[in-house]
Amino acid sequence: MNLAIETHGLTRYFGELAAVDGIDLAVPLGTLYGFLGPNGAGKSTTIKCLTGLLRPSGGTIRILGLDPAADNIAIKRQVGVIPEEQALFERLTAVETLSFVGQVYGLDRATIQTRASELLDLLELSPAANKLVADYSHGMRKKLALAVAVLPAPKLLFLDEPFEGIDAIASRQIKELLHHFVGRGGTVFLTSHILEIVERLADHIGVIHHGKLVAQESMAGLRSGAVGKTLEEIFLSLVGADHPDKPALDWLA
Repeated sequence: MNLAIETHGLTRYFGELAAVDGIDLAVPLGTLYGFLGPNGAGKSTTIKCLTGLLRPSGGTIRILGLDPAADNIAIKRQVGVIPEEQALFERLTAVETLSFVGQVYGLDRATIQTRASELLDLLELSPAANKLVADYSHGMRKKLALAVAVLPAPKLLFLDEPFEGIDAIASRQIKELLHHFVGRGGTVFLTSHILEIVERLADHIGVIHHGKLVAQESMAGLRSGAVGKTLEEIFLSLVGADHPDKPALDWLA
């Protein structure tokens, strides 16, 4: 199997806490891989290790067959990222943002203009193309962050909660772009708490809990072992939250 992401014993400590605890990821090329876990499970820390924003405490990583320690620049040229914080330039417009990113990646002006125009049209940001990012709504920022990530035509996308806090229209536009990207052979590594969207989009799933990878399977394989269950029900069972022992709050009307 050709893998876009492969780790062995990936570990990241913060003091005594193992935020990522010896995980072995295997993300096939040309797939949308949903990386799930409760809050604090280690999802964002894993993405930061995979994208070079954090140095792992141990283990090995291969991205598109390359070693980040030896081929960091070559990997960055082939990878797009939407981090949890989005990291957009507040005092630039969308057009200026995309132009800057294109120049960083060494694209010529004509290519930048064509791709930026197509992305802004596709994501329905053209009417606000010359507005400052500081004036963008949360959903508009999410869409611009995605445009920034795909502008250089990467082979691999890391998306940390791309559907958080956005409306149905923006969600549909992002899903359509991701379907197109994977259909053309790209790979997506996606975290999201919105399991209904992940269930419709992903063809492979990984579940992390307390820093450990507790499941990794194709969506078809996951469903075959839990016939009739939704992804949410499977997920809750994997992380031991399917029968929570919580107070009933009988006093609450």
